Amino acid sequence: MQTLAEIRALLDEWGLRPKKSLGQNFLIDHNLLGRLVDEAGVAEGDRVLEVGPGTGTLTETLLDRGCRVVAVELDDQLASMLTDRLGDRDGFTLVHGDCLASKRAVNRDAMDALGDGPFRLVANLPYHAATPLMLTLMGSHPECVGMAVTIQREVADRMTAGPGSKTFGTLGVVARAFGEARKVAVLGPGCFWPPPGVDSAMAVWERGEPMVGDGGQFADFVSRVFEGRRKQLGAHLKRLGMLPGSWPDGVEPTDRAEALEVERFAALYGAVDRSMEGPRA
Repeated sequence: MQTLAEIRALLDEWGLRPKKSLGQNFLIDHNLLGRLVDEAGVAEGDRVLEVGPGTGTLTETLLDRGCRVVAVELDDQLASMLTDRLGDRDGFTLVHGDCLASKRAVNRDAMDALGDGPFRLVANLPYHAATPLMLTLMGSHPECVGMAVTIQREVADRMTAGPGSKTFGTLGVVARAFGEARKVAVLGPGCFWPPPGVDSAMAVWERGEPMVGDGGQFADFVSRVFEGRRKQLGAHLKRLGMLPGSWPDGVEPTDRAEALEVERFAALYGAVDRSMEGPRA
């Protein structure tokens, strides 16, 4: 694994500095890097999607364990550096571009490189990309069987939150509707270089039996319901043109989204008028 001195030297050699606009905060704690890979549960031959590889220290760790890594890097110069350093490594594929083709679609080149089999997301995720990427993989890519990521602590809190929590929202509902999420550790700013202005967390998600079919539409539905998280569902869904034909068992028009269990969200989604698939209100 690269030390902080080695990361600095690499960047100096290429005339680079970390870009705050791209969320370039490199994870430099070797114990945490090892733990992230351990928590991912990857083995030789496993397919791994890494987003934001930076100088490649996590990438090298995954390759050393025999993983087949598809790394997606947006930064032009870091992409060149990674090609120079790791381009000859067996099992390494670099995709130069944004990890997202749109808010609800993963980079097509990355998906093609991963192939048709199961894969895991293992990454020190750039903060700006974390939530849309994880939502898309959870809901629309059943071939993504799990995730082990470092993300902003606030995002990890939302990912693992339950009904009644002020952090309960779309990410927590979708994570639970398609699997199980847990927060493994809280990471202070000193675990990264340069240190971010907020705490981070290591989180793990494992795919389970889905509660609904179309994850993309379900995520959009949940997001729209949470626009009125403290409003009564009956009034809010009526305004959105999404009243159910009949209210499912356990859900009442007077309920509020912030208190609704994930199973009830799934039942409500199955009962709503499909006008919700049209333009957003």
